[in-house]
Amino acid sequence: MSGKLIVFEGVEGCGKTSQMQLCSEWLESLGISVVVTREPGGTELGLHLRRLLLEKAEDKPVAQVTELLLYAADRSQHVEQELKPQLQAGKYILCDRYTDSTIAYQGYGRGLNMSLINQLNHIATAGLESDLTIWLDVDVEVGLARKRGDGIGLDRIEQETIAFHRRVQQGYAELAASYPSRIVRVDGSLSKEAVQQVIQGILRVHLKGLL
Repeated sequence: MSGKLIVFEGVEGCGKTSQMQLCSEWLESLGISVVVTREPGGTELGLHLRRLLLEKAEDKPVAQVTELLLYAADRSQHVEQELKPQLQAGKYILCDRYTDSTIAYQGYGRGLNMSLINQLNHIATAGLESDLTIWLDVDVEVGLARKRGDGIGLDRIEQETIAFHRRVQQGYAELAASYPSRIVRVDGSLSKEAVQQVIQGILRVHLKGLL
């Protein structure tokens, strides 16, 4: 495939949306064709799954394994309908969350079986991995405070306990340590402009000869 899959990861409120937009504008200014997408919700089917996954339902909570399977279904559709075709067309894809999110949230956060998660990730992606993953590292309480301040309200995942979000953060830290050639940490507590400069520098290094 001639395109590149660049994934943005991190805990809630880490700044993924803003940084992806800035990154997209920068790459487009260089004459690179960019697609911005997300998980869950990168396809029409995914939008329905996103609503089921993120809306709060006090009386009928989503079972943890059900949650895992819904994320896998969203990813499978996303890979086949959007990611593979766009990569084959030579597009640079900026994706908000991918397989590492499932490991961090459902594996570390929920404590679900990691072998099962890895198996489902492999099935859903058909082996498609990111070319580069940007991990925006920010303290979980800082991130959640940002989410509370945006006036939108917290979704089902964002309303989880601080302990849950700290386990998720631990998951990202261990993933970054395990896959240093694929996952690059960026200090998400810096200013928006400073974070973007760091990301652009990382992309120039990892995509040397292409930018």
